[in-house]
Amino acid sequence: MVSVAEKLVSACPLAVAALLLVARGVCERLGLPAPEVAQILAATQASRSAAYELGQALARLLPTLVRARGRPPKPAPEASSNQSAALTRAVLAYVMRHPGCVHRHDARQRYSDGFRRFVVAQRAEHAALEVEPFAAAIDIPLGTLKQWLREPMTTASSQPPRPPEPSEAASTMVARIETVLAAYARWSGGFVDFCDHVRRDLHLPFGRALVGRILEAHGRRRATRRAGRSPDELALRGAFRTFFPGAQWVGDGMAVPVVVDGQRFTFNVELDVDAHTAALVGGSVRDQEDAAAVVEALHDGVATTGAPPLALLLDNRPSNHTPEVDAALGDTLPIRATPGRGQNKAHVEGGFGLFSQRLPELVLDTRRGAHALAGALLRLVVQVWARTTNHRPRSDRGARSRVELYADQPTAQQIEQARRELRETAERQERARRTLEARRRPEVLALLDQHFARLALLDPQRHLRLAIARYPLDAIVAGLAIFGAKRRAGTLPDGADARYLLGIVRNVADKTEGEHLARGLLELRLEARDRALAPLLAARDAICSAHDVARVCSDCVDRALDTPSPLDRAFWLGALADVLRAQPDSERRALFLAAARRIQATYAVPPRERQDALRVLAQRVFPIA
Repeated sequence: MVSVAEKLVSACPLAVAALLLVARGVCERLGLPAPEVAQILAATQASRSAAYELGQALARLLPTLVRARGRPPKPAPEASSNQSAALTRAVLAYVMRHPGCVHRHDARQRYSDGFRRFVVAQRAEHAALEVEPFAAAIDIPLGTLKQWLREPMTTASSQPPRPPEPSEAASTMVARIETVLAAYARWSGGFVDFCDHVRRDLHLPFGRALVGRILEAHGRRRATRRAGRSPDELALRGAFRTFFPGAQWVGDGMAVPVVVDGQRFTFNVELDVDAHTAALVGGSVRDQEDAAAVVEALHDGVATTGAPPLALLLDNRPSNHTPEVDAALGDTLPIRATPGRGQNKAHVEGGFGLFSQRLPELVLDTRRGAHALAGALLRLVVQVWARTTNHRPRSDRGARSRVELYADQPTAQQIEQARRELRETAERQERARRTLEARRRPEVLALLDQHFARLALLDPQRHLRLAIARYPLDAIVAGLAIFGAKRRAGTLPDGADARYLLGIVRNVADKTEGEHLARGLLELRLEARDRALAPLLAARDAICSAHDVARVCSDCVDRALDTPSPLDRAFWLGALADVLRAQPDSERRALFLAAARRIQATYAVPPRERQDALRVLAQRVFPIA
């Protein structure tokens, strides 16, 4: 080693300086004695900037000299360069023909149904090629490709027909609209990506809302609109019954993502809020929203306030009402949130809203214990946010903070009254549940009990089974089959439970109801049309039986213009057109002009309607093509 050091010092003093600078940082990290930077530069006679630049390059090179732990990675199977090149060219050609079929975001890529089907077809064509080089040739993650090859593909909906071209294309706006419509006709991706494409690539100053209105107005896309506010929302405001601090807490969870070194982790933040003061009393940070999160948030709230509440309101998620939660509650009364009433959890939802507004993007760049570090950071953020919010004065409470409001001590009479009313609320809910269970069909409940046990779905108090049992048996059977198929195929979303099954059953029932509605509407409209046309057909046959063609034409014109009904007017104009088309060419022109003059002479009809009648009649009698 001495001879090596002598050679390095004599041959390359700059490399020695860089090596000593890297070693000095390691010594400081391990608490070992190390020379100063000035001493290193003086001993090696090296330039400071050059030594630091070479030291950074050396620090990047050192980790590559040590083999990673474990077995070496499996060498990728060799693939024929001709096959890979042909496959890559085929995929590139498809992407060029279908812009937007593949779109890469920061976290993931999105593919269209047509692109997935094309890849599956290419896999069948290049079956001799191994899966790994196949995925590398088309630049698709191996896991994604294997999932496509394992699962059946869904058929894509057909493209909507293009509307007719606008008649006035001279203006700039019309030209821009035509550009958007032409681009969307070739687009194979999602709507949000298409809006980005319009602004970035087509250089059109159109926002997302304007693009959506253009596509919807021309029949290219039908927007899915959210349901509006409840008409009785204003009447329900302030209807939540509160008593005093500590009488009732409201708990709920929210998913919070944390990005560490490019890897995304998602944690559940469980929060307990006092209903009377809106104070943030307890919190929990865990990997998922489960019974342990509810218990941990409750214990944190007890440690913060010194006493448990009289009641804890939770939503109807099955994990919120398990034996573990009931044991942790003790004397605290559990109350379920009313389904479909977001006002029940307004306190905790409002707290989460403030949290989301004040929460920065949690992105860390470190390699030390990423998962544990992300969880610790989120716990710190939750604590700081809760404490600052609790001590902020509230203008609607006389400039008193949540901490000051929670310090108010209730009287013994208030405690007893609150306990009595909360107990009555819980008993009323239980009576309603038992009444609902009694009204449900026992054979359907028995079927659900059997399949809930088979699928290991959590529903301790049978609330979800009672909700499912109110739907038709066909929808329930179909929902159970779909849920089981998704579980076997591995396509269920993360955290899917009995509520997901309830959503499937509800969707099947709604779809079945819509199909019955469509058939009923069709039959009723056909019947109504036949009833409306029956007297018109009889009157037409009576008029057209006359031999005087001019008189027949006059009667048809009079009947068409004397009625306010668009259906009757269209019927008589059609009858007049049939009569004129049946005449010889030598007489048809004169009869048409006579009918036109008679139409124009009917001043009781507005000029625009008379012109429309003439236009329709001319198109029917003298078609251009």
